[in-house]
Amino acid sequence: MKFYNRTSELAELQRIQNLSFSDHSRLTVVTGRRRIGKTSLIMKSVENLPTVYLFVGRKSEATLCSEFIPIISQSLDTFVPAEIRTFRSLFQYLMELASLRSFNLVIDEFQEFYNINESVYSDMQNIWDTYRKKSKMNLIVSGSIYSLMQKIFQNKKEPLFGRADNIIKLSAFDLTTLKEIIRDYNPDYTNDDLLALYSFTGGVPKYVELFCDNITLSIDEMISFMVRENSPFTDEGKNLLIEEFGKNYATYFSILSAISGGTNTQPEIESALGDKSIGGQIKRLIEDYNIIVRQRPILAKEGSQAVRYEIQDNFIRFWFNYFDRHRSLIEIKNFVGLQAIIKSDYPTYSGIMLERYFKQQFAESFQYRAIGSWWEPKGNQNEVDIVALKLEKNQAVVAEVKRQKKNFKPELLATKVEHLKKKLLPKFQIEMICLSLEDM
Repeated sequence: MKFYNRTSELAELQRIQNLSFSDHSRLTVVTGRRRIGKTSLIMKSVENLPTVYLFVGRKSEATLCSEFIPIISQSLDTFVPAEIRTFRSLFQYLMELASLRSFNLVIDEFQEFYNINESVYSDMQNIWDTYRKKSKMNLIVSGSIYSLMQKIFQNKKEPLFGRADNIIKLSAFDLTTLKEIIRDYNPDYTNDDLLALYSFTGGVPKYVELFCDNITLSIDEMISFMVRENSPFTDEGKNLLIEEFGKNYATYFSILSAISGGTNTQPEIESALGDKSIGGQIKRLIEDYNIIVRQRPILAKEGSQAVRYEIQDNFIRFWFNYFDRHRSLIEIKNFVGLQAIIKSDYPTYSGIMLERYFKQQFAESFQYRAIGSWWEPKGNQNEVDIVALKLEKNQAVVAEVKRQKKNFKPELLATKVEHLKKKLLPKFQIEMICLSLEDM
């Protein structure tokens, strides 16, 4: 798949690079979940320039250094002493070299030093502080374990706290890019195919690339490609999350499984887990791991009790719903059975994802100051799919989301809007609409 979008991120990396080479060294941190395209973006930004790329694998420090030495020597056409055995000495050597010439140093999976030799971070901090102002290195570090990268650069107790000049958090492709990609690879696509691509991948570049490179971009083709023997998707969710959670992943998995199945308030989740207290885990899933979000009715106060939890990554939500929930089918290689379940569920599942799609579409239009849903703490008879408050004062859009327009009941929405107006938006002028597949 060709390189798409990332215009603003590339411009930012270019700007920092120019400053590093003309003024003094800069440190940029690129974070984001696995498969989001961090390495592709970084390598695109340093194309055709003197660049050292070092990948931190889980090996001993001496082994890594012996692997890094020929890479540095070849990349910069320079001599590097073969007897260097510590990353501290290697980094110091590179910083000294950057005092004489400018180049990019990219360190990928930077958080792995935690497992190899934690003191690398304080060693780097000392060397960086000594040489930064008198050298011209564009240092870019990246890592896909969100909680560790956060800790390294944003925890006050860590040696590299405050050392990053820029932190770029890479997100999935926006909807415009997703449409451009599906148009390029499947010109005859339907809006339902686009919705499936969004629902299954959430716009994560690696997953989108897998579908494009294998020319599987209709709903049925995508499902067949994902659900088969040796599919790269089968264990992807597990591998992704065990890296974050470590050995104690079982409770986190149970919570995410419950949320993916629609059990989304804390009392309901605790009850589903056998009345286990999960406040601490929920807090970490939001703050440390960035995997779930706390949803409140639009304009609800921070402390309000009407809280629902949602998995914000479309792929992880899908993985828990089907690959994790139906693990027994995968164990006995009944991929046909699992495909059948997903296909029969698809109209219902994609209906929920269509609501998420339109919320994102509203957000990407930059015309609104708040976008959400609305429900009352008790009962859900007046629940409204989307409430979007416009930038103009006292103007709002209320949308009911249906896969098919024919299922829309305008009089029912009018009743809900009347109730919403009375309860929450008395002075607002409200536009009522139905959004369906044809509005994508």
